[in-house]
Amino acid sequence: MHDIWNPWHGCRKYSEGCQNCYMYYLDAMRGKHGSDIYKVKTKFNYPIQKERDGSFKIKSGEMLRVCMMSDFFLKEADPWRQEAWDMISWRRDVIFFLLTKRADRIMECLPDDWEDGYENVFLNVACENQKRAEERLKILREIPAKHKGVMVTPMLGEVDLSSFLKEGWIEQVVCGGENYGGERECRFEWVQFLSKQCQEADVRFVFIETGTRFVKEGKVYRMPNKGLQAIMAHRANVNVEGKPIVWRLFDSLGLEIPKSDLYVPSFREHCFSCGNRMICNGCSNCRVCTSSVRAQVEKMKG
Repeated sequence: MHDIWNPWHGCRKYSEGCQNCYMYYLDAMRGKHGSDIYKVKTKFNYPIQKERDGSFKIKSGEMLRVCMMSDFFLKEADPWRQEAWDMISWRRDVIFFLLTKRADRIMECLPDDWEDGYENVFLNVACENQKRAEERLKILREIPAKHKGVMVTPMLGEVDLSSFLKEGWIEQVVCGGENYGGERECRFEWVQFLSKQCQEADVRFVFIETGTRFVKEGKVYRMPNKGLQAIMAHRANVNVEGKPIVWRLFDSLGLEIPKSDLYVPSFREHCFSCGNRMICNGCSNCRVCTSSVRAQVEKMKG
């Protein structure tokens, strides 16, 4: 996908959320094994790749989600990480969304010029349950960074972030159920509880997908299709706008880029019924929002 940068591929299962890892599932479908870790070839330098006219493929103001098929702070990636940091530093006009379960490795893996954080890095930890939230957020709290967030994915139980949210350093919370090879349930009351916490703290909350097995008001809904999951997450009506996240992005001369000159995501009609839209980089015509998905939605309504 256009908004994903995977400089390396593969990972080691690390905690409860990894049990049914989607990357392992997808690799198995291709006859590969997710524990095989390697630096990618053609896409390693994706943030600085250019079009034929000399312009960058990734435009100023876009957001790149990093290491969606691995973990940015994976120990096995230590030999390659500085090159990745160099590109992140070079493209100070692009937002880089970093997500990790390895919160304990962040500090030792930061670049020498990090200081109190890069303006264009959104540092996030994954917290699949209360135990991991307590463990990882206590670490994230102490790490210097301009922007910090939480992903409760896959959501494996009720999670109370209220004490951390009240401190004011978390800018965004994203949650979603388990999918692909995993079907551990996600319960609507868990999502509602987390949404309420964010509402009270005025923090952005985004429910991106229900997961394959979603339980609401005692009824179990099985939805293998991720497009359908995103639509039903949107219809749950639990997202919270929260206070805006303010980005300061800079050009190659070090001058701050006016907001009017930054990339603006464009959406198609079907995007407005997708749970991901609030954090989406814009429609890439991925075709998950097909007529067959909509037919399933109508069937469920009936």
